[in-house]
Amino acid sequence: MLNRVKSFLNTLLPPTVEDRERAYLNESVSRTDLERRERMIEQGMFRHRAFGM
Repeated sequence: MLNRVKSFLNTLLPPTVEDRERAYLNESVSRTDLERRERMIEQGMFRHRAFGM
């Protein structure tokens, strides 16, 4: 029962930053592409703060 509630809530909640980063990395097509994507993530591609804070 608890697993059903958790899975239901996960479908309603937006993906976390870590989930989005992992999905972005999983879409890489080569090692070079993966390394480029890792650098972009390290530069804060998915972690921009609102209003420059």
